[in-house]
Amino acid sequence: MKKRGVCLCLSVLILAVALLSTGCGKKEYEDTITVFNYGMYIDPDVLDQFTEETGIKVNYEEAPTPEELYTKYKAGSIDYDLLCTSDYMLEKLIEEGEFAELNMADMENTQYIDDRYWNFAKSFDPENKYTVPYFWGTVGILYDTTKVHGPIDSWDVLFNGEYAGEFIMQNSMRDAYMVALRYLGYSMNTENTAELDEAQQLLLAQKDDVQAYLVDEARDEVVAGNATMTVIYSGDGYLGMEYNENLDFALPKEGTNVWMDSWGITADSKHKESAMKLLNFLCREDIAWKNFEYVGYSSPIDQVNEKMDDAQKANKALCPPEEDTESAEVYKNLSAETTAYMNDLWKELKAE
Repeated sequence: MKKRGVCLCLSVLILAVALLSTGCGKKEYEDTITVFNYGMYIDPDVLDQFTEETGIKVNYEEAPTPEELYTKYKAGSIDYDLLCTSDYMLEKLIEEGEFAELNMADMENTQYIDDRYWNFAKSFDPENKYTVPYFWGTVGILYDTTKVHGPIDSWDVLFNGEYAGEFIMQNSMRDAYMVALRYLGYSMNTENTAELDEAQQLLLAQKDDVQAYLVDEARDEVVAGNATMTVIYSGDGYLGMEYNENLDFALPKEGTNVWMDSWGITADSKHKESAMKLLNFLCREDIAWKNFEYVGYSSPIDQVNEKMDDAQKANKALCPPEEDTESAEVYKNLSAETTAYMNDLWKELKAE
């Protein structure tokens, strides 16, 4: 009894000291930033490590698509400091004055981003003033080689009825119409309503053959054998092949999308210096490698590409052959009229 009482007293004393040293149990942070990104698009350990190294807390939120990220951001209910989104949405946000101009000299690790990616980023950020490249890739078809009946090299396999009920389409407006438009021989950035109407008729005719419209879950369905193929982002295609040796990835001959996702600091951010510290941190070699291993998408950081093994360098989802991307396009920010027109078409397509 006496020994137990001594232990109890010691425990109470230790707890009291701990509470005093942490401000009554509440940890003090140097600063707090709110980050908005896509789902499963950063290693959670990276954010924990950033907080440990800098004392800056990260409030982290996710969105499944660029459109949903934009809508929630513009609602203004949350004061975001840092956004990661896709090329055409970045272009839109820059045009609307939503990003702060960056001083790259204050983020020394941005020097490790290869010039080809800075040049790529000029398609939506012409002077490289507002954004920092994060990941890039393509959109293709992930498929199970044991279930297909012939070569998978065209978007036609999604429209000819051969795989009715066996394939998944992207639950993303721009990506869904991209597939139809490129199959029809049109630019995925068309503003021609007649061409969009033709794409709509193709997608409406296809609808009964679509097993599901998904984003992040599409890869897992093919990996598990629940679907024969899916339209997919290249990084998810690469990870799918890592999980299931029977899977392969194809870039259709009609052409596709080459995309880049980048970070920008919001113009109204009250924590710009802390947000810049996170951007600089994400460009550090060890951190960029951690994110690459977690996300599985192609990195713009030189050291990450140098560190990849031979199998990774040979993987066509991760490192697409130049000839396979010659006819690829980058998404552009469409006019407000075209965007509204496409939104109406998308609602019609997705209506039950």
